[in-house]
Amino acid sequence: MNHSLRLAFCSMTAALGTAIMFLTGFVPIGTYVLPAFAGILSIFVVAEAGTKWALSVYAVQSVLSVVLAADKEAVLCFILFFGYYPILKAVLEGHLHLRWIRAAAKLAVFNAAVVFGFWFSVKFLGVPMDSFLIFGSHVLWLSLLAGNFVFLVYDYAISLLVIEYYNRLHPLLKKWLSMK
Repeated sequence: MNHSLRLAFCSMTAALGTAIMFLTGFVPIGTYVLPAFAGILSIFVVAEAGTKWALSVYAVQSVLSVVLAADKEAVLCFILFFGYYPILKAVLEGHLHLRWIRAAAKLAVFNAAVVFGFWFSVKFLGVPMDSFLIFGSHVLWLSLLAGNFVFLVYDYAISLLVIEYYNRLHPLLKKWLSMK
């Protein structure tokens, strides 16, 4: 893919991701689901243009989401985890060959993002600590445990999506681009 096509592809991906983030203000369950979908778009950028371009798309989407998206909690979820995780997943799976080390690294990144998001919410966004202690102090640990399970399902779903992309869409895109 030449430079102009890469730039156009990345620009369209960033615009689509920003539009998805904009919808967080209209879709009540969108706080967690829509940032995940917006982040998944970077899989295609990594596959077609590379990691550096994907990081640029992540940066552009993050800035535009801060400005345009109404749900700032969704923006925080995107910036702290969902926006860069598919890019990081590609890097980790390309460099770490032992499955258990890869899984440990992914879980460490997820847990660090969750803990940082919790800390940032309490310290800077003014979310009262009492709102996290509704059912007692153990709810935080149970939520983190459940979050780890959901993260592993999310990671597996991304892997399946990447396989399907390379099996079905990537060959069609390469064929279409070679005709130009």
